[in-house]
Amino acid sequence: MKFTTIIFDFGGVITSSPFEAFNRLEAEKGVPKDSVRRINTANPDDNAWAKFERAELDGAGFDEAFAEEARAIGVELRGSDVLAVLAGDVRPNMVATLDRLKTAGFTISCITNNVPAGKGAGMAMDDEKAAAVKAIMKRFDHIIESSKAGVRKPDPRIYQMMCEALDVQPQHCIYLDDLGINCKPAAQLGMSAIKVSNEEQALGELSALLEIELP
Repeated sequence: MKFTTIIFDFGGVITSSPFEAFNRLEAEKGVPKDSVRRINTANPDDNAWAKFERAELDGAGFDEAFAEEARAIGVELRGSDVLAVLAGDVRPNMVATLDRLKTAGFTISCITNNVPAGKGAGMAMDDEKAAAVKAIMKRFDHIIESSKAGVRKPDPRIYQMMCEALDVQPQHCIYLDDLGINCKPAAQLGMSAIKVSNEEQALGELSALLEIELP
């Protein structure tokens, strides 16, 4: 198989998983662990989070809609609390991998489910992190943001949009995401999908597929 294109998710792949930050928030607020995940997986195509990622809600609308969904399961948590911790920490080895792949002649791109909040595509709340994310984003040949495209993973259309934008066949693509539900449609389309559990595992699998040493 000749791979030409590597497509990355952003949060949980290039940066640390937001779920780690959500768990810290839950502990601080004294609510059950994984409450945020539970709220966001209920009615996954039409809940507050899904609507926000498609830019169908603004920040204030999401704050209230999320709070209502939290109250429905007996939890007091605001959407604004979640947004405040959303941006993860950059993983230097993943950034170095982007540079290695570019040097090796691969096309690299990004499909990210994000929200119209914070500063830039990485949804950072502070200037330093926003600047770091902006520098990373410049490395990609093409980026699709759910909040701008109006479609979000795992909708198969978003993967097809990337293939069309890059004029590449799915079988020549490798896709990395930390959520299995987002890897599945990529694989069904014909891409080789890597579910990212941690940085070392992801880079090991990517190295094996490309037969090059990473980062």
